[in-house]
Formats: sequence, structure tokens, C-alpha cells
Amino acid sequence: MKNSKKRENFKYIFKKRSNIGTHIAGLTVICLLMNLLAGCGSAQSAGNASESAAVQDDALQSLSEQETVLPNKDPSGGEKTVADDVTLSYSDNAEVVDIDSLDADLSWTVDDNYRNYYEIFVGSFCDSDGDGTGDLRGIENRLDYIADLGCNGIWLTPIMSAPSYHKYDTSDYYNVDPAFGTNDDFRSLCEACHQKGIRIIIDMVINHSSSEHPWFKESTEYLETLSPGEEPDPKVCPYVKYYNFSGDPENGSYREVPGSDWYYEAVFDGSQPDLNLYDPDLNEELYRVADHWIGLGADGFRMDAVMHYDESDSAYNEKFLHDYYEHCLTVDPDFYMVSEVWASETVIKEYYRSLTPSFFNFDAADAEGKLIRAGRGKLSAEKFVNACLDYQNTFSEINPDYIDAPFITNHDMGRVANALQSDPVALKMTAGLLLSMSGSPFIYYGEEIGMKSKGSLDQNKRLHMNWSETDPAGICRDPEGADTGIVQSMPAADAQIGDDDSLYTYYKEALRIRNENAEIARGTIEIVDALTDGDLAVIIKTWNEGSVVIAYNTGEESASVDLNGIFEGEPEIVGKLCAKGNNAGSGDSDTEKNMAGDGTGLHNTTLNLPGRSIIYLK
Repeated sequence: MKNSKKRENFKYIFKKRSNIGTHIAGLTVICLLMNLLAGCGSAQSAGNASESAAVQDDALQSLSEQETVLPNKDPSGGEKTVADDVTLSYSDNAEVVDIDSLDADLSWTVDDNYRNYYEIFVGSFCDSDGDGTGDLRGIENRLDYIADLGCNGIWLTPIMSAPSYHKYDTSDYYNVDPAFGTNDDFRSLCEACHQKGIRIIIDMVINHSSSEHPWFKESTEYLETLSPGEEPDPKVCPYVKYYNFSGDPENGSYREVPGSDWYYEAVFDGSQPDLNLYDPDLNEELYRVADHWIGLGADGFRMDAVMHYDESDSAYNEKFLHDYYEHCLTVDPDFYMVSEVWASETVIKEYYRSLTPSFFNFDAADAEGKLIRAGRGKLSAEKFVNACLDYQNTFSEINPDYIDAPFITNHDMGRVANALQSDPVALKMTAGLLLSMSGSPFIYYGEEIGMKSKGSLDQNKRLHMNWSETDPAGICRDPEGADTGIVQSMPAADAQIGDDDSLYTYYKEALRIRNENAEIARGTIEIVDALTDGDLAVIIKTWNEGSVVIAYNTGEESASVDLNGIFEGEPEIVGKLCAKGNNAGSGDSDTEKNMAGDGTGLHNTTLNLPGRSIIYLK
């Protein structure tokens, strides 16, 4: 393996976006030197290109053979007008921009859809106007915090108008919920994110709507007028096709339409009637919804509950995702999609037949997932890296261009601090493992400061961001119905920033290492079997002719490994994460060559790893 040095001399090129609030469609990085990163490639080597194309052709053929017919993605072609006064058009011209004009240090950035995402439950994050509810302006006010942490992507939970506090029951697909702000606030947030090199994706909840949505209200009001035995006429009420109405309750998921002989499907809750995604008119409407939010500046969507689009036909769900994604690409060629399939690795693998880029890796997540188990010492480093290799081989078999989406917990789960009893060493180790994985990791807001939840109540998993114990600025109320008196065990964000031993500092250092070494996210994994056993593991990640070696010690005691034969030249430590110590000042290779104060040492080709550590070398 060649001893790759830190990458330099990148140019930053922005595509012009016309008539859209943000004027930045995306950042493209061009490498000017041989052996440096080139373009926005996948994690696969050039030698796999023909195999990748063959697998994709097979998957597309499989999709095309499905009997389901969806409407054309863009029947008009060319320029498309979307809601309000937003018009989408693109210029092929490129503008070279001096990186000094940007708000953030992007000198390490590779601009593609591999990102470090920060999930924000909007109503609990930051309140800009003092009403106690988090909002979009509050998020914009805290962008420096997110960027400084090292995240270059944001996922917003639903922002569209909805009657519930969680907003997963949309009543208006074209407007921001008034509690969170306005469409102009969203446009402003997107512009600010793009100026800092941050991409923003929003939740797209189209498995169901709210029972308060005008489509549903008009449909049920119409059904109430029908005589017994009379069939609904879509010519009279077009929206009656948008839902799954039946004269008989077909299963336990059907609810009665009051005042009529009709029932409607609502798998999650009676207030969330399922949409009939087979209807072509509804599909066209949902394409317009996508156009609208991309036009306002959204860089992608997180697709909610895709397993439930058709409860009995996963092939249909895959095809719908494929067509929706392909449509969005016609609007924004850099569009990104990540989807929720809360299921096993085997099921997630099948959904990659949609040829959409990402699905959340639920196998690695939650209290019994591989990340937390490895972080607490219940899963060895050997088993962890083999799981990572298995994810790579399993998912790439279906879609060679997949981007894994690992995470520890999200808004539907008890927080990682609860699972690990707020043990700072275990929390750091778990975070380090996440941020060493391939793909685009997702960090749930507050994980970086060790926030905890309580019990199984959803509201308790979405408590206000703990910015400060002394400064009330931006602090939100907890969601209505949350338990009162929940006290956080770890210090607030302002107390952890600048503390070399804090969990926040560990996250920041892990993200710095990841951002400065593109192979971590994008590289193809190779396990060094001779150095991988029990709590010790060594892997190599290779991408674009560059490689990084990652050495893990998940045990409590220090250990040494001989790296002889792995490097062609003299190895150099480019990053270290020591869960038992602090990470301030790491990256000084002259210091790290010899034994550091935390026990990290590199003597010739012998590497000493402290207990509970991850070391990166080139």
C-alpha cells in the first residue's frame, strides 16, 4: 500500500442554479494531481466498473418486468414550473469560486453524496422566537455549531404542515408548518447550509397523510352522501382514489368512515390514512411535491415507512422508490435519497434493487445493534469488522453504487446514553465505531453530548436540545406529553465545547479524521486476517488509489500489532481516538511517532494501541 499524504490543491466548482433561492446546486471537487481524489466516484474500484454496470442492468430489468405501471416522471420535459413562483432551470456553465469566500473551511471536502448527517427533530432543537418550539430560523442560527462539529449534512424530521407535534401526518404538502416558520425560512436555511458546504434533506412522508388533509376530508364527506350500495365516482370526487377505501373492513388496519358504510386503511393510526400510491393522479401530485421542495433548496429526501407503501408487495415498493428517485434526478442531478426500511439486513438488501442510493442500516442500530454491543464490549472488534465487510458485500451485490447509512439511534429509539448508562468510555467507543464505518453516518441531535431519554414514550426520545444549563437562549420546551423532571447526566453543549476530555470533543475529532481521509467513508474494505482476532482488528480501506489503515482495540488493555508488509513506505498516524483519554491535539505526527501520553505508539512498524482505541494510519 502506498503511503498517501494529505490531499492538497483542490479546486472548488459550483454549478449555477437559476431562479432558486440558493444559487449553489452542489460542490464538485476536481483533483489536479495524479494519485489524488478524482471526481465523485462510488466506493468501488475502477476494476469493478463492468461488474457494477451488469448488476445495475439486471436490477433495472427486474424492475421493468414488474407489472405495475407508474406515470411518466416528467411528461413536459425541459423546464418545469413548480408551486408558487419557483421555476427550476439549470445552466451547464460552471463558476470557479475561491474557497476563502465560503463560511466554512472546506479544504478537505470531497463533494459527493457521502456525508456526515446530523438528524434534527425540528421542534426540539432551537427556538428563535421565544415561543418554546424549535423552528427553522433556530436551526439556521446554530449552523456554526453543526459545521464546527464536522457534519456536512442535515436531515430534518417533517417540516410540512401537520396537526401533531411530530409532523408525521401531513395536512399540507406544499407549506412549512407555521410552528416551524415559512417557506421563505426554509429557503433561507437552505441557502445558509449551502454557503457552509452543508446539504439538507427533509422527511418525505407519503405512505399516509393526515386525516385533516383536504384530500381525505373531501373524500369522506363525499362518501357520507352515498346511498347504501352506491359506488364512489372519481369524476365527482377525484380524491376518493387517493386513499384505500372499501365497503368491508379487509383487515384490522381498516377504520370506519363516520356516517357512512365505508372503511379506510390506516396501518399506523386512524389519524394517518394510507395513501393509494397506485393512483397515477396521486403520483403526479407527489412528483409536483418533490419538485416544489427541491426548488426551495432541498438536496434530498428521507423516505418514511417505505415498507408500508404496499404491505404485501415489496417489489412494488422498490419500483415506486426507483421511479420517484429517477424523477428527482431529472430535477437535480445531485439529488440524494435515503429510505427507512426498519427490518433485517436481508430485507434491506432486497430493497437495494430499487437502485436508490441509501437505506438506514438498522442491523447496526439500537440497543442490541452491532454498534452499541461493540461499544460496550459485548461484540468483539473482529466480529464488528466482519459485520462491516458483510454489509459491503451484501448490499453491493445488488447495487454496487450503494451508500450505507449507519446510525446508532434515531427519534424512534431510546437514546444510546440509556443503553450504555451514560458511561463516557462506552459512548465514545460506540461513536468512534460509527464514524469509522463506510457510507454516510447519521448522528441524532444530542448524541454528541450524551443526551438521554426515558422509557418507551416517544416524546421522551425527542427532548429539547441541551444547549446550556445557564443560558436559556434557544432552549425549547419538551414535546407535549413528555415526562417532566428528566435530568441529563452529562454536561450541556456549552460546557463540553473546549473540554478536551468531553464526548463532544471526541465526536469532533472522529469527524475531523473522517473528513480529512476520504477513504474512510468511500473505501472498499479488506480485513487483515493475520492481525484480526478477538478485541483486535486491522482493516484497509481503499478508494481512488489511496488507502487508509484502521486499527481497532475494543478491549480494556493495551495491545501491539506489527504492521510490517502493509505499507510500502514508513507509516504515519493520521488520527487516533482513545475512549479512555482525550483527543486534543491529535494529528501531530512528530509526537505520535513515539509513545504518546495516552499510550499510542508507533515504533518502526509496531503499533501500540491503548485499550478502547481506534488508530488511523497511512
